[in-house]
Amino acid sequence: MIQTRSLLSLGALALALLVTGCATAPPTPNVPSQDAAAVTQPATPARTSLATKKAAPATAPAQATTEAALSAITTATAATAPVVYLSAPADIWERIRRGYAMPDLDNDLVRDREQWYATRPDYIQRMTERSERYLFHIVEEIERRNMPMELALLPFIESAFNPQAVSSVKAAGMWQFMPATGQSFDLKQNVFRDDRRDVLASTRAALDYLQQLYNRFGDWHLALAAYNWGQGNVNRAITRNQKAGLPTAYTDLTMPLETRQYVPKLQAVKNIVARPETFGAQLPPIGNRPFFDTITLQRDMDVAVIASLAGVSEKDFRALNPSIKQPVVMASGTPNILLPWDNAVDFQRQLQSHKGPLASWTAWVVPSTMTAAQAAERVGMSESELRSVNNIPPRMLVRAGSSLLVPRSAHRDADVPEHVADNGQLSLQPEIILKRTTVKARKGENLALLANRYGVNAVSAAGWNKLAVNARLKPGQRVTLMLPQRVALASAEPVRKARQEDREETRQSSRSVKAAPVARGKNGKTESAVAQASIKGKKTARQAAPKTTRQAKAPATQKARGDTKVALNSKPAKKR
Repeated sequence: MIQTRSLLSLGALALALLVTGCATAPPTPNVPSQDAAAVTQPATPARTSLATKKAAPATAPAQATTEAALSAITTATAATAPVVYLSAPADIWERIRRGYAMPDLDNDLVRDREQWYATRPDYIQRMTERSERYLFHIVEEIERRNMPMELALLPFIESAFNPQAVSSVKAAGMWQFMPATGQSFDLKQNVFRDDRRDVLASTRAALDYLQQLYNRFGDWHLALAAYNWGQGNVNRAITRNQKAGLPTAYTDLTMPLETRQYVPKLQAVKNIVARPETFGAQLPPIGNRPFFDTITLQRDMDVAVIASLAGVSEKDFRALNPSIKQPVVMASGTPNILLPWDNAVDFQRQLQSHKGPLASWTAWVVPSTMTAAQAAERVGMSESELRSVNNIPPRMLVRAGSSLLVPRSAHRDADVPEHVADNGQLSLQPEIILKRTTVKARKGENLALLANRYGVNAVSAAGWNKLAVNARLKPGQRVTLMLPQRVALASAEPVRKARQEDREETRQSSRSVKAAPVARGKNGKTESAVAQASIKGKKTARQAAPKTTRQAKAPATQKARGDTKVALNSKPAKKR
C-alpha cells in the first residue's frame, strides 16, 4: 500500500510539472541575455545550439498545482520553470538581437553615429564580412558568461573586427589591448607571438576585463567608458561629480570626445543590427554554427606545412591565427591553432600520413653580445636573411640573451622550450655608442668650426652646450661633445685626426713658451733654457747651458764678484 501511494504521488507530481510547462507562455524575442543559460558548442557544423530562456508565469490553477507538488520536495523552487526550445536561430544576427540586455542610449550623438555608418555601406559590408570568422565564438563565450550580447558588437567599434589592427598608442588586436593591460591579463607579447591578437586569448581577456569593470562600477555604460578611457579616469570623473553634487551616470561625466562617443557608437551599431532595413544596411548572412575548430599541436610546425596539410592558404591561416609573428608555430608556446571547421578534419588526416620534417626553424639564444654578421655566421645564415627574419635594423648589435629565429641544423634540431617560446625577446644596442667628451677650442674658432673638426652636427653641439651655433669661442675654452666610443674605421678618421692635431698643437705651444734669459756665452749671444733643451734633448736648461755661463766675468767690485759666486754656486740650506 505504501509503495502504491508513493507511485501515485510521483505520477501526480510529474503530471503537475507537465501542465506547468504547457501553460508557460513563450518569451518575447528581446529577452536580456543574462536570462539565457550557457550554450554548448556543437560537435559538428550541422548542429545548432539550444537557447534556454526563463518562462513567463503560468496560469493560476497550474501554478497552484505545481507549488503544491514541489512543496513536498523543496521550498526553494520558484513558481516558474525553464523551457528549452528545440529550434535555435539559424542566423547569428538574430541570436545577437535576442541577447540585447543593456539599457538603450538615445541622444544626438547616437543619431550622429547612425548617420555616419548609414552613409558608409561599403564599410559596414567589409567589417561584417570580416566578423564572420569570429562572431560565433564570441557569442558563445558571452552567453556562457551570462553577459549582455551587445558586447559581441564591441570589436566593430574597437577594430572593425581586424585582429591585426594597431592604434596610434600601440593598442593591438580585435579588442585593442594596450601592452600593459594585456600583460595583466596574461596575454604574452614577445618576438614570436602577440596574444593580444589571438582570437581565443584576447576574447577571454576582454570579457574578463569587462566583467571586472562592471563589477566595479555596477553600470555597463560606465564599464565601457572605463574600457576605453581607463578605470582610474572614470573613477576620478565620478568623484568630481559627487563632490560637486552632480549625477554620475555616463552622460553626466566630463570625459574626452572619444570616450563620450564610445557608447553612442556601440548603440548605433546595435540599432543597425536590430533594424538593418531602417538604415538601408545589408548584413551578410552568417550561420549560427562554428566557423573554426581548435587543433592541439604536439610538435613545432612551419606555418607553410600546416597550411598545406589543411588545404588553406597561409593568408587564411594567419587570419584565424593572427598572434603568430614568425613562419613557425612553437607548440610549447602556442599549442592550440585554429582551422576552418572542415579543413581541421583534413589536417588531422593528412598529418597522420605526413612524411618529412614538420619544422625548418627553431630559436637560438644569443650567448654574448655580437654583430648581426657574427650571429649569422654562427647559425649558417646570410646577414641579410638573419636581419630580415628577426627584424634587426642596421648598425645595431644583438645583445646577449636575445632569442633569434634560425634554421634548424643537425646540432640544433630540438623544438623550442617553453621558457623561450613564452619569454623570447630581442634586445639591441647601437654599434656606435656616444660618450660625453670635453674638448678645447682653438684660436679664432667658433662652435660650428669646432663641431665640424670633430665630425659632429653643429646644431647638436649647440644644444649640448646651450650656445648659439656660431658662438665665438675663446682659445682653450672647454666644449662638451658626444663622440662615438666605438665606430667603424671610415667614420673614426675625422675624430682621430682632430685629436692628433690637438696633441701636436699642445706640443708646439710648449716649445714656444719663452724662458728667462741667462748670462751671455762665449759668442756674446743670449740663449734660453728651452732653446738649449731642444738642442740637448731631454736635459734641463741648467745642464744644457755652456760652462762659460757659470764662469762669466765677475763684476768690477769684489761685492759683485762675491754675490755672483754665491748666486751660481750656492746650495739650499739644510733645515735645522
